[in-house]
Amino acid sequence: MSDVKSNPYAALQIRDFRQFIFARLCITLAIQIQATVVGWQIYEITKDPLSLGLIGLAEAIPAISVSLYAGHIADIIDRKKIILSAIFILLICSTALLLFTWQPEHFFLSYGVVPIYATIFLSGFARGFLSPANFSFMPQLVTRNLYSNAVTLNSTFWQAAAIGGPMLAGFIYGFIGISASYIADTILVIASLFFYFSIPNRPVPKASTEHGNGVADKIAAGLKFVFSNQIILSAISLDLFAVLFGGAMALLPIFAGEILKVGPEGLGVLRSAPAIGAFTMAILITHYPIQKNVGKTLLWAVAGFGASMICFGLSTNFWLSLFVLFLSGLFDSISVIVRSTLIHTLTPENMKGRVSAVNSIFIGSSNEIGAFESGFTAKLLGVVPSVVIGGMMTLAVVGITGWKAAKLRALHKVE
Repeated sequence: MSDVKSNPYAALQIRDFRQFIFARLCITLAIQIQATVVGWQIYEITKDPLSLGLIGLAEAIPAISVSLYAGHIADIIDRKKIILSAIFILLICSTALLLFTWQPEHFFLSYGVVPIYATIFLSGFARGFLSPANFSFMPQLVTRNLYSNAVTLNSTFWQAAAIGGPMLAGFIYGFIGISASYIADTILVIASLFFYFSIPNRPVPKASTEHGNGVADKIAAGLKFVFSNQIILSAISLDLFAVLFGGAMALLPIFAGEILKVGPEGLGVLRSAPAIGAFTMAILITHYPIQKNVGKTLLWAVAGFGASMICFGLSTNFWLSLFVLFLSGLFDSISVIVRSTLIHTLTPENMKGRVSAVNSIFIGSSNEIGAFESGFTAKLLGVVPSVVIGGMMTLAVVGITGWKAAKLRALHKVE
């Protein structure tokens, strides 16, 4: 631990970890650009808030359907090969979205937005395999004493991409055009493939036969581990419900276009605000790691996220909305770093893929399902009430978790 204390960027001294970080930076930029452009494109075509929620649902269904099996695969097959295969499929999807923009008036008049949803559906399968493989590949690149440092740096660079992606998408879309946005998306996916390819393969972790050799037995063992560990279960459950109820990102095109009236350029800035907050917090945690009262810190962070969403829903001022989205990112970053560190530290190496898959279902897919929930609720109740009620539900979940999960509440430090 002394190396980490004296050098908050210790993990970056490892060449393979640097390549991994650059690869994730590129693919995250690509995904953020694509999400921003697809959201604005579909809303411009349909003018329906539910259509924005369906984007998330189109990605969540395939991602959830393969996640547990993908986690099992990540524990028995070379994780780098899985990552390269998944990103190649994402490259196909990015190329397809670019091709759809050729003669868009004729294309969308003939087919509507169905081809876009179909492409997002295919990308959902790829991301379902990519998430557990990525999660379990990273700790193979660093020593155990650098886990926490690597998690924090990984989150920092991810947030940097989450800042740059939407802003870059808004700029390119607003000033150059939609085709140029998808070209940038495609180039970044290719760059990510290059960086991943440059990392040497790592050995597949030795399998355990304690729970049987069958696929179902292995998946069941991963589920049992998560659901029998109160700290991990309560940490990922907190994030699940916070994102499911409290997320408002899917509705940002409506806020940007109709409530705040700032257009696609403003949408890019709004989408970047939470990431700017998260990046700021990640930098702080890199230099000043959370070393005590970890459980209570996590609970307060998720509560802060919920309160920020309530304020955002009620705001009609662009700068105030930007500020509370920034705050939501600050709080969310704490939650992400604490949860990831807990999972990496408490999970055996040969089970990381499966546990990550459960985490992905809880967290990753909850973003997409939360997007659908936001769109559906906005359709029924209106945009503002759906966001405010979601924030209130998040606060309620924090209260219940703090009351029920005594081990998380009492958790002092992660070792």
